[in-house]
Amino acid sequence: MNATSGTHFNTGRAGVGALVLIGLLVACHPQQEGPAPIRHTEPTVLDAPAPNYPLALACEGTGGYVELMLTIGVDGRASAFRLTRSSKLDALDQAAQEAVRGWKFKPATRGGKPVSTQIKVPITFTPPAVRPTSCFALDEAAKADG
Repeated sequence: MNATSGTHFNTGRAGVGALVLIGLLVACHPQQEGPAPIRHTEPTVLDAPAPNYPLALACEGTGGYVELMLTIGVDGRASAFRLTRSSKLDALDQAAQEAVRGWKFKPATRGGKPVSTQIKVPITFTPPAVRPTSCFALDEAAKADG
C-alpha cells in the first residue's frame, strides 16, 4: 500500500509481467480513430479597403468611431449591415457604411460548409497628422462663398 496515494500495486513477478504485456498490447494495437473532426471557422477578411475619409472633416481635424453589425453571406460579401454605434457625424457613418459594401470575406463554415454569420466591425476615423493639401482649395472656396 502506498501511504500517499492509497493505491496498491502488485510489484511481484506476475504483476510486472502483466503490466508489460498490457503495455505491449496497447502499443501493437493502437485504438482506431474516427474521421478527423470537421472544424468550424469564422469569417476571414480578404479585402477591406479603408473608408474614404470625408475631406471636410479631415481638413477640420475631426474624427470619430463607428460600429457596424455585418451579416456575411455564404458568398463572402456583406449581405446586410446595420449601424450599432454612431459617430454622431452623418458623414463618417455614411463613409463607414459605403466602405463595407465592397468588402470581401472568406465566409464562416460549419461542418465544412459556408454559412451566413454576423460580425461586429469597429471603424475608427483618425484625422490625418498632416493637413491634406486639398484642404487649401476648400479654404479658398469657403472664403469665396463667405
